[in-house]
Amino acid sequence: MKVGIFCIQPDAAADPAVVASHAEGLGFASYWVPDHIILPVTYKTKYPGNPGEGPDPEYLWKMPDPLIALMRAATATTTLEVGTAVLLAAERHPLHLAKEIASLDSYSHGRFHFGIGAGWNREECEILGVDFDHRWGQVREAIEVMKTCWVEDESEYHGKYYDFPAVKCFPKPVQHPHPPIYLPSVMFDDHWSKRVFKRIVEWGDGWLPLVQNVAQVVDGMTQIKEVAAAAGREDKPVRVNVLGGAGQWRTRREIEAFLVIGVEQVTIWVTAETTDAMRRELDTLAAEIFGAASV
Repeated sequence: MKVGIFCIQPDAAADPAVVASHAEGLGFASYWVPDHIILPVTYKTKYPGNPGEGPDPEYLWKMPDPLIALMRAATATTTLEVGTAVLLAAERHPLHLAKEIASLDSYSHGRFHFGIGAGWNREECEILGVDFDHRWGQVREAIEVMKTCWVEDESEYHGKYYDFPAVKCFPKPVQHPHPPIYLPSVMFDDHWSKRVFKRIVEWGDGWLPLVQNVAQVVDGMTQIKEVAAAAGREDKPVRVNVLGGAGQWRTRREIEAFLVIGVEQVTIWVTAETTDAMRRELDTLAAEIFGAASV
C-alpha cells in the first residue's frame, strides 16, 4: 500500500527533515509540499480553496521554497520519495528550474516527483512574469525547455516565451529521461477539464486529482484513456496519485478503495503545524492505515 503525506507549510516549525524521517520510519512512501513564491498584499483573484467570504488562509504566503524543503527531507531519508504538489512552473525561469530539479533528483538518487501548476492568482503570476491569460501555454514551453536540458548535452530553444542559443545545463537527473511530471485537476460542476487530460497525454506523466469519491477518479481515468486512444497513444502509462484535502482519506478502508481501481498512491494532508504535533498525527495515521506502532 503506497501512501504519501502532504505538508502545507514545511517550515522550521514543522521541520521537513524530522517529519519526513519519521514518516519514512512509519512506512509512508512519499512527502509532498506546495508552492507560492509570494502573495500580493492586496489582490482580487478568488482563492479556489476558500469557499467562504472570510480571509484566505495565511499558509498561502508562509510557504518556504519547495525544492529547498524537499532537499532537506531527502537528505534525512533514504527511500522516501519527495514531490511538489504543486510547483508553479511559469513563475521561475526554466533554465534555472531545470538545474535545481536535476540537482535535487541527483542528490536524492532519483526520488523526486514533479507536480506542476500554472497558478490561480493573477496578481502573483503577473508580478513574476507570467502571461496569466495564456499561462498554460507558457508552462508547456517551460516544460519543453526543462526536458531538453535534462536529456541533451547541449540545449537550445526558440519559442514565444523562451528563446536562447545552445547552452550546457548540468547535472542531469538520475531518473530517465527525467522525473515524472504530474498535472493536478479539480472537478467543476461535476465535470473534469478535458484540457488537463490532453496535456497529461501529450507531455505529462501523471495525474494529481482532488476528489470527493472514488467514482470521480474512475471517471477521470476513463477519460484519460479515451484521450490517449484518440491521440494514438493507447499504451501511454499515466501515474495517478490522489491528493487528499484536509480531513480526507485517513483510513485504511478509504485508501484501499482507491488502490483497487488502479491508483498508484493516495497522499494524505497532514494538518498539524509543528514538528511534534505532526509526529503524533503520523503515528495515529500509521496505526490506522498500516497497523504500525509509533517509533
